[in-house]
Amino acid sequence: MFFSPKLIVVAILAGSCLSSSAAAPDSPAAAAQMRADDELFLLLREAARQDNAALAATYAARLPQYAIPSYVDYYRLKPRLREASADEVREFLTRHQGSAIADRMRNDWLLELGRARDWVNFDQQLPLFVLNDDTQVKCYHLMSRAVKGEKVAADARTLLINPPNYGEACASLVATLAQAGQFSTDDLLEQLRLAGEQHATGPARRAAVLLGASETRAAQAVDVPALAMARGVGADRVEREIYLVAVGRMARTSIRLATVALEKNLRALSLQEQATGWASIAYAASMTLAPEAYGLWQRSAGAPLSQEQLQWKTRTALRQGDWKMVADTIEAMPPQLRSDPAWTYWMGRAMARLSGANHELAQALFTRIADQNNFYGQLAMEELGQQVSIPTPARALTPLEIAPIAANPGLRRAMKFFSMRLRFEGTREWNWELRKFSERELLAAAEFARRNDILDRMVNTSERTRTEFDYTQRFPSPHNEILQPTTANLGLDRAWVYGLIRQESRFITDARSGVGASGLMQVMPSTGQYVAKKIGLTDFVQGMLNDLRTNILLGTNYMNMVLANADGSQPLASAAYNAGPGRARTWRATLNAPMEGAIFAESIPYTETRTYVKNVLSNATNYAALFENKPQSLKARLGVVTPSGARANQLP
Repeated sequence: MFFSPKLIVVAILAGSCLSSSAAAPDSPAAAAQMRADDELFLLLREAARQDNAALAATYAARLPQYAIPSYVDYYRLKPRLREASADEVREFLTRHQGSAIADRMRNDWLLELGRARDWVNFDQQLPLFVLNDDTQVKCYHLMSRAVKGEKVAADARTLLINPPNYGEACASLVATLAQAGQFSTDDLLEQLRLAGEQHATGPARRAAVLLGASETRAAQAVDVPALAMARGVGADRVEREIYLVAVGRMARTSIRLATVALEKNLRALSLQEQATGWASIAYAASMTLAPEAYGLWQRSAGAPLSQEQLQWKTRTALRQGDWKMVADTIEAMPPQLRSDPAWTYWMGRAMARLSGANHELAQALFTRIADQNNFYGQLAMEELGQQVSIPTPARALTPLEIAPIAANPGLRRAMKFFSMRLRFEGTREWNWELRKFSERELLAAAEFARRNDILDRMVNTSERTRTEFDYTQRFPSPHNEILQPTTANLGLDRAWVYGLIRQESRFITDARSGVGASGLMQVMPSTGQYVAKKIGLTDFVQGMLNDLRTNILLGTNYMNMVLANADGSQPLASAAYNAGPGRARTWRATLNAPMEGAIFAESIPYTETRTYVKNVLSNATNYAALFENKPQSLKARLGVVTPSGARANQLP
């Protein structure tokens, strides 16, 4: 027996958990009513998002029998949460106990309780918050503990590393710990440096106030560093640190001016302050791959380095081939960062390369991550003498295993949201249910997603299994009837193309990015226009990017162009596809000798592009193993990236 997509969709929309209005409409009138209700629901959602409680209540009253009543209740209550009584919120949580939307409401309420400093209710609710994935809630939790006299500084130092996202909760936590004496001057200076490093003016102001310094000068150091430097170094430690923040900010614009300013005032600074200044300039130089970055890092010995600085110092050492600096800097990372697969792998490489190499430790480090099917897990496998291969498939799913998945109330809600293009809500409902699933149920849910053409959920769900695998779910190849002849005509590696699509859109054909990229291959309008002209697609208009065939045609031709400009280097071409050929040329121009592809990928200055390139190449290696049915080498695919020569046919 086989459940067809049509039957499964009907099963989703039927059932007792959804109201009768969610059932498959059996008449034009019923279909029209369903569409009208969905439109009202979208208006309700928007009213709640705008905190318009009166309008939300009006829309909610018009949806007494909506398909997903829990969300009507949520959007009715959410804009009134600040004024609602504790009993009313508890009644909502009890009525929808165990659901994703109840956990979302508890998250919202915890934020309000923390803002109101209602620690009694906060402490009662926090243990019931299942996901517990909100940094603001975590900051309020530490505040609650601190006001009771608990020592929480160590936990706070681990949490407080991203000032731009502090919000009220984390900003208040810093102030609370400073006032309680749990945060020292050194802690507050670290917060000031982090704020400068991450261009967070508000947190810099607040740190300066807590340090007894001028918040105006701190803000100038972040926003107008030339003016702050013109004031001079200052008479006390805090003023000198503000000056160093300005030096670091200036280095983002001009390494030369920052260096001149620091050298001019070295005698007014302690040795550690000098090192801190050099570290801030080295950090800025590293992110532009400037050749002087390595020498600047050597002058920063003794400086207290942030996590970002530690990572960029390591990347600079990798590019320089200084394996001792690589090992020393990774060793200086906090444990959670040091255990990241990237730094586990590079520490293993360092251990294998240093004189008196500890090969047993290197092998142990590689073994630690080799079972992870990601970029560094795959590279670690190769260090252990293995290559990337497809694991033995799990036994075939039966209809009896898929049937309860199709009947799952949470997944039915997710599918309803997907049908309305509410991917955020749909994904939340879907992932909430996955927490409870066994390996077989995860595979069945992934298959259910496949049969309903929700391929991003199929991939995400199947990736969660650890003992049973279906790589056709993890690495699908839809639209092959279009893509295969297109890539063959271009002589393009089909595995690389699918690896890129998997990263770009997760096979969502109507995907839209925040910057305007469209479709399966996320083609920008300007890129589409350029490629269409090059290949003679004379009738191209921007709306054609939403056509699947046109999107694949333009995307693959663009891949072919960037690959040619990258002299066949897939890492470099992938970077160009994501960040633009101009940036990729700039990064390549920093090379004065061939560079290992993995080191080039790890040292790409843009976080998004760095992650993108690694994922695309890892995906492509898996696809090649699947398509060719034989082990593959990620290292061979990465190859080396060579310095560029003059090219007459550069892409814009």
